[in-house]
Amino acid sequence: MSRKYFGTDGVRGRVGEFPITPQFALQLGHAAGKVLVAQDGLPPGERPAVLIGKDTRVSGYLLEAALEAGFAAAGVDVCLVGPLPTPGVAYLTRALRLQAGVVISASHNPYDDNGIKFFSAAGTKLPDELEQAIEAEMDAPMGCVESARLGRARRIDDARGRYIEFCKSTFPNELNLRGMKLVVDCAHGAAYHVAPDVFHELGAEVHVIGADPNGLNINAGVGATAPAALRQAVLERRADLGIALDGDGDRLVMVDAAGNIYDGDQLLHAIVLGRLAQGQPVAGVVGTQMSNLALEHALADLGVPFLRAAVGDRYVLEKLLEKGWLLGGENSGHILCLDKHSTGDGIIAALQVLAALRQQDCTPADFLGRLSLYPQVLINVPMVKGFAWQDDAAIAAARQLAERALAGQGRVLLRPSGTEPLLRVMVEGRDAALVREQAEALARVVRQAVAA
Repeated sequence: MSRKYFGTDGVRGRVGEFPITPQFALQLGHAAGKVLVAQDGLPPGERPAVLIGKDTRVSGYLLEAALEAGFAAAGVDVCLVGPLPTPGVAYLTRALRLQAGVVISASHNPYDDNGIKFFSAAGTKLPDELEQAIEAEMDAPMGCVESARLGRARRIDDARGRYIEFCKSTFPNELNLRGMKLVVDCAHGAAYHVAPDVFHELGAEVHVIGADPNGLNINAGVGATAPAALRQAVLERRADLGIALDGDGDRLVMVDAAGNIYDGDQLLHAIVLGRLAQGQPVAGVVGTQMSNLALEHALADLGVPFLRAAVGDRYVLEKLLEKGWLLGGENSGHILCLDKHSTGDGIIAALQVLAALRQQDCTPADFLGRLSLYPQVLINVPMVKGFAWQDDAAIAAARQLAERALAGQGRVLLRPSGTEPLLRVMVEGRDAALVREQAEALARVVRQAVAA
């Protein structure tokens, strides 16, 4: 059964256009509530409860109210926390023993997009089967329970403080960040009132950018998807290190004192090195189809097995749980440390990198730069909905030509975005000029095929 509304990271789209409308959010809350009521296993007369958090987009108010009404109509209580990073919602859902968590966010997208994603009672992304069950329930007419069984709403006023303390608890007790000057970029997003306090309370001197949300500026020229702002601030402040999160706080990019930018593959490698240096075994690491080939080769040199999952942190998590491993992530900056949290968390990932760095006798540049990435070119080609790119003969032929040109010294990957109407064309290899040439040639063929 294919999913109609849910993508790789919940339901997402342009606000005011289906499915990101108040009507849809109302129905989605009701349908999710009905599914939760059917499987809650609570004592008779006790209502299930969900937690709703959001990022800083102005449309969050609208979607939050609609979801709250839908859940209440299904007989589900709602706990509201306001702006809070996505992993904070996952943590509190688990800590408060609630039946589910809901995040209203479009992550790294611009402010006029938004989305809705769910977490299970265990603080993990919902499995495909539950999302399918919610979609099936949406096909039924929407009703309302009797007044005595309606859900109620309450606000959790100390959600921010609880999550700050949880993040700090993942940093080794014997270590601190005293003497470190950090720049923290919160992307004008959900971490604006959380991340600076975490690093400051662990002892760092913290300079903050991207922490003035106005509902319209989330991810606008700041954050993990626009690290140039962080780079400039690090150089101007003469900071030791810069930390950039995205709009919902689950991605991480770092910048060293010289302005070098480090992505998720390099940061994941640093965490592995830190674990191994402390004598902690690393059973294996899960990346994705987009993970740089250099990471796979570097882990092999360390004797650490590496597997690729489909793109999306939910699929990285599934593979980690299947193998019983703890570490995984995406080059975009989603990093999972399952011995610290049940989902990807930009703040906690940064703390793991900082802990490893504190335990090394070297500079951030020396430590983080130990993984030299192979040149990788990613070109996003706008795609018409329903275009069967897999069956296009011209695209298949162009891909084969690119693979032959790389002669076993690189990779070619075509994949549709899970959140936007794009086909991602990726080529990587040891020869930068050849990689660029082949990526542009392949993207050109894809554009022609889409136009035709």
